Amino acid sequence: MDVTISSDLMQRIVAAAAADPAVEVCGLLFGNADAVVAVEACRNVATDIARRFEIDPAALIAAYRRGRGCGPAVVGCYHSHPTGVAAPSARDAADAAADGGLWLIVGGGAVTAWRAVENGPVHDRFEPVRLVVATDRG
Repeated sequence: MDVTISSDLMQRIVAAAAADPAVEVCGLLFGNADAVVAVEACRNVATDIARRFEIDPAALIAAYRRGRGCGPAVVGCYHSHPTGVAAPSARDAADAAADGGLWLIVGGGAVTAWRAVENGPVHDRFEPVRLVVATDRG
């Protein structure tokens, strides 16, 4: 299944990773199963932010509450691999719940999309997703 994201949202994710290249930046993705309609940068609260990410729990809880109200639903997360490639690591797989959530990973000048699933082909946790970047119209 394809997932669509606007070029504006994609640029925001890439710019965040470029602005702080020594750490894993992270954030939340909002929308539905086939489209990301909003992103929200979040504070990385991991103990070693250069090698790992953990989204600030307060931001995560607030986002889920908004989604239960009238806001868009949380559909996944994004993070960067400052010295790696745009593919899930074994650590990502260990941290990911097999809940179908979307993961966007920025690394090595690329952005890739993955779904966290049971028995996925990558680290037994992730399956690749085709990311379609839609041109914004003003």
